[in-house]
Amino acid sequence: MMPHTHVPLSVRLRHGFSYLLLLSAVVLAGGCASLSGNTQDRVLAARNRVAPALVHIRPVKEVFVSGKRTEVLTVGSGFIISADGYIVTNEHVAGESSEVWCILSDNTEHEARVVGVDPYTDVAVLKIEADRPFPYVRWGDSDAIEAGQMVLAMGSPHGLARSVSLGIISVRDRYLENASGMSSPYNNWIQTDAAINPGNSGGPLVNLKGDVVGINARMLSGAENLGFAIPANIARQVVTQIIDHGSVRRSALGLVFQEMTSKTDDLSARGVVIADVAPLSASYEAGVRPGDILIRLGNRPMHARHEEELPAVRKAVADLPVGEPVTLVLERGGEEMSFSVVTEEESAYKGRNAEFSEWGFTLVELTPDLARRAQLPGHTGVLVSGCLPGGLAASSGLTPGDIILKLDDTPVASLSDFMNLYKSVQENRKALTMLFVQKGALTRFVLIDQTNSKSSILDREVLDHVD
Repeated sequence: MMPHTHVPLSVRLRHGFSYLLLLSAVVLAGGCASLSGNTQDRVLAARNRVAPALVHIRPVKEVFVSGKRTEVLTVGSGFIISADGYIVTNEHVAGESSEVWCILSDNTEHEARVVGVDPYTDVAVLKIEADRPFPYVRWGDSDAIEAGQMVLAMGSPHGLARSVSLGIISVRDRYLENASGMSSPYNNWIQTDAAINPGNSGGPLVNLKGDVVGINARMLSGAENLGFAIPANIARQVVTQIIDHGSVRRSALGLVFQEMTSKTDDLSARGVVIADVAPLSASYEAGVRPGDILIRLGNRPMHARHEEELPAVRKAVADLPVGEPVTLVLERGGEEMSFSVVTEEESAYKGRNAEFSEWGFTLVELTPDLARRAQLPGHTGVLVSGCLPGGLAASSGLTPGDIILKLDDTPVASLSDFMNLYKSVQENRKALTMLFVQKGALTRFVLIDQTNSKSSILDREVLDHVD
């Protein structure tokens, strides 16, 4: 997805953007002249099969930048998967949009409905309507692709609709769990050297049969031709659930997994390490503890010797029926033991955003999963997502990443809690407000002075968990 300069909503999207299609380009990395006749024919055939189903996506999004709510036009890519107008793209392209406009390959423009999104896999499904069937793509088998195989990345880089770049599969199962902005708990990534730029997000990664084997989603800034796609087999499963149910339901056990090499060098060691167990989770109540080794999940053996094997373990847990018991076979101190645990539904990791204009900052709901992903010590409080430069919050010493735990003497457990307390402060025209804020391993008392925008910060080292 590529953001653009702010445009008032009064400027309608349906006007003025069709010119982008005139800028459409077909860019074959390495050049067609370097390809054999047969290979070039296959490339062109694959491109021609998919091109009619390409979609240039123009969402209107509400974003929170530097502590301020802003509506912007963005650009992304997508592709039609059915004759009745279902479109697949990235969640970060179409999610949280007030409007989504789709320009098709025939230059027609349609307003799309967001059917559902899945932040965990960065997949979104849209729906457009028309009195005619739409051209659509075929799904391919992403498990069948191999490193060195030629692929096409198709989409709208920098707004240039219907662009195509040619490359190869660099790695089929790249693990990027800990890389900034690349987190995906349930799949490894397809890495390709086909050129991917901002605006390619949501477009198809296509093999030379013309089948979609991935969804282009990420690139590494500052690198050359390092693009990453969501495997088609993962995406197709998610898309099916969204179309059938409007969302994706996954099971959770309150467990954090770690590869076996972190615990032992024994090549014969089996299972996967349980690195952490969420307090109050069903697993914890059943007796599961950090350091245990999960050997079997139900009747399914579990194994993760290396980090890149962890997504398969997490997906096995996620695919369990929600709210039903499952037997965990663990190893502890060389002995096997079994625990029956009832699965819970995994919560969405993206919390709500809200702007607080008088103080010049934005907050995001600190969900348990967001806290885990951000490696925060707990999920109580609200997370500062942005501060307006020169605003009262920034002048007071608040910075993005801070966690507000209390407003004056009142604990803040959720975004709703803070919104109610903040409303009371404003209605009562309270001059001084004390925020109890966690900054990494420290907590600070931040004084918000609405009379003269002055503030003071009192530092206190935290030795134990905050009450």
